[in-house]
Amino acid sequence: MALTPDDIGRLQHLARLELQPAESERMLTQINGFFSIVEAMRAVDTSGLEPLAHPVAAIDDVQLRLREDTVSETNQREANQRSAPAVERGLFLVPKVIE
Repeated sequence: MALTPDDIGRLQHLARLELQPAESERMLTQINGFFSIVEAMRAVDTSGLEPLAHPVAAIDDVQLRLREDTVSETNQREANQRSAPAVERGLFLVPKVIE
């Protein structure tokens, strides 16, 4: 898919942009360059490939790299709430903003 100068003019109108002719030409070149990259990516045969949850999973077992979800700090709730203007039963009290 390639855009024409008319397409750039339409996009310019829809986005309410004022572009000089040189800027329009540069935008046309950049957008068409982007579309050529997308077309090259679509041309790659990916049938039979499983999607990856993380790109590193293609070369390494990611689950082994993640740390255990454990508490690493002591409970500092009271110290953190000392500067709060209002606290009740360990919770910050804030003004009501929705009626």
